[in-house]
Amino acid sequence: MEAKLQRWVQRQGWDRASSCYERYWQQQLQPAIDLVLETADLRPGEQVIDVACGTGMVTLPAAARVAPTGRVLATDLSPKMVAEVADRAPALGLTNVAVECCDAQTLTGDASFDVVLCSLGLMYFPDPLAAMREFHRVLRPGGRTVVSVWGERRRCGWAEVFPIVDARVSSDVCPMFFALGAQGALAFTLGQAGFVDIEEHRLSVELRYANDDDALGAAFVGGPVALAHSRFDEDTRRSAHLEYLASIAEFADGPGYRVPGEFVIASARRAEGSHAIHTNKKGTIQ
Repeated sequence: MEAKLQRWVQRQGWDRASSCYERYWQQQLQPAIDLVLETADLRPGEQVIDVACGTGMVTLPAAARVAPTGRVLATDLSPKMVAEVADRAPALGLTNVAVECCDAQTLTGDASFDVVLCSLGLMYFPDPLAAMREFHRVLRPGGRTVVSVWGERRRCGWAEVFPIVDARVSSDVCPMFFALGAQGALAFTLGQAGFVDIEEHRLSVELRYANDDDALGAAFVGGPVALAHSRFDEDTRRSAHLEYLASIAEFADGPGYRVPGEFVIASARRAEGSHAIHTNKKGTIQ
């Protein structure tokens, strides 16, 4: 898919999912969020950028950790997602959060941040390596990044949602969704982007759903296929739902489900005295 079109699909889809994203995913993603924050080891006074911030599940606790003198800039491609963050921060007494709606490949600043965070966003980027080079550029020498992605496809029991949707509507919303979840792929890409001291960890989890409605809501309404799902007529929606429930039937637990999942969390550092890696429009390193 052309990068510009993929960004449009992502923006529209996440705008649509923003109102129910936390309802369906906060509990499921919390182990990965906790490990990202633990690995980042944020300290008061640090300047942080949270890329692909969503509704602020990482942004807001990060802001609390770097307060009172540190700040967090939350960026996302979805205007409705960043609006959620902007609304919620002052309600939690956080005055050190700024938001910006922008692409991950056009971040604000140059060597401006102590820490770059990106929790479960890289899978959706048309060019993850270009984004990681941008992370490197905006970090101060010696600054660090912590990123997370979903793991291997075979370890994510909900993964059939993508072919189920693609068989019914041309979406191709995440053509390489699990690519960075392959063994060593995330660490390798960070290295290509110029980072050093790279460490990668895997985290196995169970995604627990109380019933069919919760499992379907998470898969179709609160996540990346929300835009495609909104285009289904009633018969198409019913058949997609039945096929998806059949795909997770082996994980049934009473009226609900315990679906396996895997995350990969990686940390890295921009070397002291290193230069940012820039590319021209053809992607050639300069």
